[in-house]
Amino acid sequence: MPDLYYVPGSAPCRAVLLTARALNINLNLKLVDLHHGEHLKPEYLKLNPQHTVPTLVDDGLSIWESRAIITYLVNKYAKGNSLYPEDPKARAVVDQRLYFDIGTLYQKFSEYFYPQVFGGAPADKEKLTAVENALKLFDTFLEGHKYAAGNNLTVADLSLIASVSSFEASDINFLKYPNVKRWYETVKSTAPGYEEANGKGLIAFKELVNNMLKK
Repeated sequence: MPDLYYVPGSAPCRAVLLTARALNINLNLKLVDLHHGEHLKPEYLKLNPQHTVPTLVDDGLSIWESRAIITYLVNKYAKGNSLYPEDPKARAVVDQRLYFDIGTLYQKFSEYFYPQVFGGAPADKEKLTAVENALKLFDTFLEGHKYAAGNNLTVADLSLIASVSSFEASDINFLKYPNVKRWYETVKSTAPGYEEANGKGLIAFKELVNNMLKK
């Protein structure tokens, strides 16, 4: 059973939980107390020098960055599963959506929202515009498709739904984009174990945000 070092409210951690649930993989969950600096202790740095969550440890391999973890889980435990198709063209689209998530959509959200939550910074209109532009792109990607990378649920959807659901804790109205709204409701209703794997963690994230903004 792989070990997963995680924080429940973290969107990247929730993406891994969603994938494990979809693949029926049991993970040995190890909570990392970021508040007390567990991620900076020598034993954790030995596993992950970047001291981020999630970190997966499986059969001597330590790997971090959620999108690398979720594709690894499919490749090792469910090779050929449609969540990460083997066809090169289909897989390329899934990879592109994963890279769009980490490099554009979730990144722009992080740059806009996290300084407000963790640094007490005021909302930056230019950064909000960057988030909205990313959502417009995502809305375009979804045109004519049920899911993010076509008409089948893939790990791209599981990563993106973890990211986009986090927007619920902010003032970003992502549901005004019709394709995004449709996709969001579709994935929530079709991703295996959605509430257990993502919904509970999203509640924890919202509680964290509320507590931080009250300070």
